Amino acid sequence: METIAKSNWGIDPNHSEIAFKVKHLMITNVKGVFKEFEASIIITGGEFMTSDISFSLNAASVDTGTADRDTHLKSPDFFDVENHRKITFIGKEAKKVDDEGNYILTGDLTIKGITRPVKLDVEFGGVMKDPWGNEKAGYSITGKINRKDWDLNWNAALEAGGLLVSDEVKINCDIQLVKQA
Repeated sequence: METIAKSNWGIDPNHSEIAFKVKHLMITNVKGVFKEFEASIIITGGEFMTSDISFSLNAASVDTGTADRDTHLKSPDFFDVENHRKITFIGKEAKKVDDEGNYILTGDLTIKGITRPVKLDVEFGGVMKDPWGNEKAGYSITGKINRKDWDLNWNAALEAGGLLVSDEVKINCDIQLVKQA
C-alpha cells in the first residue's frame, strides 16, 4: 500500500494580513484588521487545495485605527469578546476555477458561536524558498459576508436615510504560509 505524503504548514503572521472593510455612512469604507491569528494546514500529496484547513483569530485583536470604535466592536453589540474570544474558519472544499491559480474555497465560519457556510475566492501566488531556506506559499483571499448572519446587528439610522454601517462586510486577506519542520 502506497503512503501519500503529508506536509504541515502554518501561517506567517509577520507576512500576512487579515482585513475587512465595511461601508460607513453609506459613502466610505472603514478598514479593520485582526492582529492575532493562527492556522494549521495539512497538505496531502503536495496539492494545497486538497488540504485540511483550520484557521482562528482572536476577536479582541481587532484594530481599526480608532480606539473607541475598536472598543465598540469588542462589545456585545458586535464580537462580544468576553464570551466569544475566537473567530474560526474550517475549510470544507476547494474547487479549481482556472489554470491561473484561482479557486473557490468553501468552509464554515464561526463568529459569536454561530456557524455559517461561506464561499471565498482564493488566488494562489506560488511557492518560494526564502533566503533562510524556509518554504513559503502565498495566497490572496477575498469574499463577502452579511454580518447579520452572525448576529452582528447593531446599527443606527441616518437622518438623511440609510444606515450608519452596511450589512455587507468585505473580507480581504493576504496570507503567507510557511512549511513546518
